[in-house]
Amino acid sequence: MRATLPYRFLNKFMIVISLIGVGVALVDSGFALSIWLQQLFHVFYLTLVLLGFVATVGRYLQSDRPLVLNKVAIFDLLTSVTIFILLMVHLADLVRAGYSMAIDGFIAIKIAVLVTFIREISDNDFNLNRAFLRPGQFFILSFLSVVLVGSLLLMMPKATTQPISFIDALFTATSAVCVTGLIVVDTATRFTTFGQVIIIGLIQIGGLGILTFVTYFSYFFKGGVSYETQLSIGEMTYARRIGDAVTTLKSILYVTFGVEALAAILIYISIYDLPGMSGAEKMFFAGFHAISAFCNAGFSTFSAGLYDDSLRFNYPLQLIISTTFLFGGMGFIIVVNLLRYLRHRAQRLLYRNSQRYAYQPWLLSINSRITLVTSGMLLLIGLIGVMMFEYHGILAEHRSFYGKVITGLFTAATPRTAGFNIADMDALAFPTIMLTIFLMWIGASPNSTGGGIKTSTLAIAILNTLSIARGQTKVEVFRREISDISIRRAFSIMWLSLLVIGLGVTLISYDQPELELIKVIFECFSAYSTVGLSLNLTADLSTFNKLVISVIMFVGRVGMLTIFIALIKNRHQGNYRYPTEEITIN
Repeated sequence: MRATLPYRFLNKFMIVISLIGVGVALVDSGFALSIWLQQLFHVFYLTLVLLGFVATVGRYLQSDRPLVLNKVAIFDLLTSVTIFILLMVHLADLVRAGYSMAIDGFIAIKIAVLVTFIREISDNDFNLNRAFLRPGQFFILSFLSVVLVGSLLLMMPKATTQPISFIDALFTATSAVCVTGLIVVDTATRFTTFGQVIIIGLIQIGGLGILTFVTYFSYFFKGGVSYETQLSIGEMTYARRIGDAVTTLKSILYVTFGVEALAAILIYISIYDLPGMSGAEKMFFAGFHAISAFCNAGFSTFSAGLYDDSLRFNYPLQLIISTTFLFGGMGFIIVVNLLRYLRHRAQRLLYRNSQRYAYQPWLLSINSRITLVTSGMLLLIGLIGVMMFEYHGILAEHRSFYGKVITGLFTAATPRTAGFNIADMDALAFPTIMLTIFLMWIGASPNSTGGGIKTSTLAIAILNTLSIARGQTKVEVFRREISDISIRRAFSIMWLSLLVIGLGVTLISYDQPELELIKVIFECFSAYSTVGLSLNLTADLSTFNKLVISVIMFVGRVGMLTIFIALIKNRHQGNYRYPTEEITIN
């Protein structure tokens, strides 16, 4: 479709005006405005949505191609009909009000403004210019931008029940975008429903990344993305082929929203008879915790989290949430690969005599095998440790053995960057605290919503150590040899993580020497691995230490190695090699 000059001008105009509209909608939602200003804003919304409708119709009228009812046309048709109905309903409400007052809180019109902005900006070619920004730099800047915008949004009067400082808003936004879960103000009581919606929006964006959404919208409406963008996506998703980058991206989105939707339904069923909550509140609880769980964020709309009296013994809820955050922490690529493998196995059972579903070697990739084995071993070690150390401790209040096992499993799984607590953290035995620190440091799997040094890093480090002990010159597993760059990357990630955590512990202890060292260490490991568990220390931190923890959370989410790669200019390697020398180590 070749856009004419008037249409290109209209499209650029609509992008600017709809972006202003999104900003106006946020101001309208977050501040208590005078009636005349609300009326002015609503007239602006109506005009903007009407212009968006005209732009959508013009997009097809100026095209020289025959109209085809594809996915984009269906989307435009459905959104146009919906927006038209919204306009009629909105005008009817205005007429009934006698044009004398604004219809406050008509959220559907504001959503229509957002949809208009997304549609117009997606009609342009998205091109990530690698000469201007390398993928690592774009990744870091995108997270930083979302954190700053989120901080300002959380400071709006209608987002909080009482004003919060910029530092507290920055800390909360960083914790949400970096899917950590550490809080300095109570999410349940200090933030309104609007504020909690902002938090869950930051969690979703932080869990998937801006590039994922922008690229998908560009692909959906334009039918493809540039070669440079595919290269960048391939670097971030570790796709084997450039052509797989967008396919992998689509799979990530489908799996994410599919698992979150299923989890929300199951969570709603598990709390269906929970007293003191309306149906709408239960739906919001289910949606909030489904997103928070899959993104391994650990945020909750209850002050005590899942340790609340009404939830503490809800074992089906614990199973649902733990399964959800284990899926999220497994890694998008691993989950997609595992689902494809399970589908292939099911097809082979159903169509045993069909050559179409014959045996395919290495359908389950080496990354998936290492991740599944390592994750399973860590989960088993954690469960055994918690059952041993806490059977007569935090598990004592759970009378049935079934309840102890479920709670023990949840307690062993949540340090893997989930951050939900179903126990009094101050009551943990010291061995459990040390085990939790170790599990937090390992964290989730690569390309997941979780943090930590990652399960593959641990696996490579152990395999390399065993290889050296056996006198081998290469690292092998599952009949494959691990590349040298993977080993070097793994050990770089490990020592850089300890460097950041050690620096954080030093700065916090220097500023507040009265704090218990074990609590400070626990807090720093939790922040770097984006876990969110705390020994009830976060609220006692000074302003300086809140900034320290915020920086640690940010570095832990984007990765210290990623920051180094983004900041240090690439050097071209010469076509030579120096003589090899063996250095004395021990």
